[in-house]
Amino acid sequence: MKPAAFEYARPETLDEAVTLLAEHGDEAKILAGGQSLVPMLNMRLLRPTSLIDINHVVDLDNVVEEGSSVRLGALVRQADPRLAGLPLVRECLPHVGHFVTRNRGTVCGSIAHADPAAELPLALVVLGGSVVAASARGRREIAASEFFVTHFTTELEPDELVVETVWPQADDGWAYAFEELSQRHGDFALCAVAAAARAGELRVGLGAVVDRPTMLDVDPAEPGRSAAAQVEPFGNLHASAGYLRELVRVLTDRAVARARRASGRAAGAGEAASDGVSAREDGSTP
Repeated sequence: MKPAAFEYARPETLDEAVTLLAEHGDEAKILAGGQSLVPMLNMRLLRPTSLIDINHVVDLDNVVEEGSSVRLGALVRQADPRLAGLPLVRECLPHVGHFVTRNRGTVCGSIAHADPAAELPLALVVLGGSVVAASARGRREIAASEFFVTHFTTELEPDELVVETVWPQADDGWAYAFEELSQRHGDFALCAVAAAARAGELRVGLGAVVDRPTMLDVDPAEPGRSAAAQVEPFGNLHASAGYLRELVRVLTDRAVARARRASGRAAGAGEAASDGVSAREDGSTP
């Protein structure tokens, strides 16, 4: 199939882009990577009257370190090597589609699309990041925990577009793990779990079996069992509700165990480095 007819615009500044959005509102769609949008247009699941291509808007492909966070512009591709400094994102990316789609797909595009089975929205929620939206009225920053509403639905207004996502950098001692099961590599996840651990602290987020990336309040002693008890997954063509609940248990335990092991290694390395400094300061041999 081919898409229904639409007007095509290619603004070169953000002001032009948000002006076009203000004119067309929810009749317009933003094109950045297009890895989700174009198939939906071709299948006529979406029929916008206007397509606004932001690929020529300047300064939207920046990666900016700012204090303890990293700001990723709307045109930063999922294959961008600059993402390597974000450990949980690095864990997620191999599960995002395929290498070819990651070459064009954007980080912000995945966030704005809000597929509940997507990996990057889950990572942003677990890290406590945020989304920066722009319109002709100005900019606002929305916490990731509040940005996702339900399947493919966000807090974005019709005249807003995502211009940045803000990712907290790893603090000392924190370690991360991501676990996912799909029928084939690159397929949509049946269940996805992201975990962050440091000493006695634990953060666990769940995707795919819920309608949006969701933080869980897990029992540190039995993380998988307590995670499974908090969800009521619907069965689908690929898996029953009972199977999906068991997946939540297994993947949560795996992710938490890996994150804890990595956190323990990081803590051990830090203690060893500290001991070495002390030894040198008092003149003894390390």
